[in-house]
Amino acid sequence: QVQLVESGGGLVQPGGSLRLSCAASGSIISINAMGWYRQAPGKQRELVATITSGGRTNYEDSVKGRFTIARDNAKNTVYLQMNSLKPEDTAVYYCNANRVFGPYGYLEVWGQGTLVTVSS
Repeated sequence: QVQLVESGGGLVQPGGSLRLSCAASGSIISINAMGWYRQAPGKQRELVATITSGGRTNYEDSVKGRFTIARDNAKNTVYLQMNSLKPEDTAVYYCNANRVFGPYGYLEVWGQGTLVTVSS
């Protein structure tokens, strides 16, 4: 019904930048919030950043000032610009779409994940 397709992960040196993208496709009327979560090896999945359809943002403390989340509502796409990357940012990053509304009612959808590795 609804799919999230992520792109933009990869290997980057400390201090470098990456931009993640996530596009939602399917029978979508509206999406309330979209966001990014990450899971490092041996750790629980944690919130990185979220953005509502109205543009309200929320960031995890460790990424404030370094990461920027943005959204194109017309394209049902969310972006995560990551600057000043640190080794501790290494994780699988997952896109999330919360309260996706369509003919099916409301759904929460997750992407398949994209690996970000910060290493010299």
